[in-house]
Amino acid sequence: MLPEKINDYTISLTPSAVQAIKEILEDRELYGYALRVYISGGGCSGFQYGIALDNNIRDKDIVYEADGVKAIIDEVSIQYMDGTTIDFINDERGSGFKIDNPNNISNFGCGGNSSGCSGCS
Repeated sequence: MLPEKINDYTISLTPSAVQAIKEILEDRELYGYALRVYISGGGCSGFQYGIALDNNIRDKDIVYEADGVKAIIDEVSIQYMDGTTIDFINDERGSGFKIDNPNNISNFGCGGNSSGCSGCS
């Protein structure tokens, strides 16, 4: 897995992620599609991610390609995903994509409030 620098941002897809994307697209006969990854929210526990299969690449999207597989990240999400590795995990707990983002900083306690996210503003 070699990270690819795209427009000053570095994103990596692991070989297991590439293989999983290929298999999903082939199983569903979704030729010309890519894996879209985006930040769908955030808060006290850090970023939340959305993942979708998409064949609509917009002008401002950032496209990463590895071994014939494409991952798409929108122009807003990419700002928060520099250095991110997208992996696919398949173990006894289940299977799915794992996003390892070094920029995802959890803030449990919200400024010293050890009660968690209730009361965060």
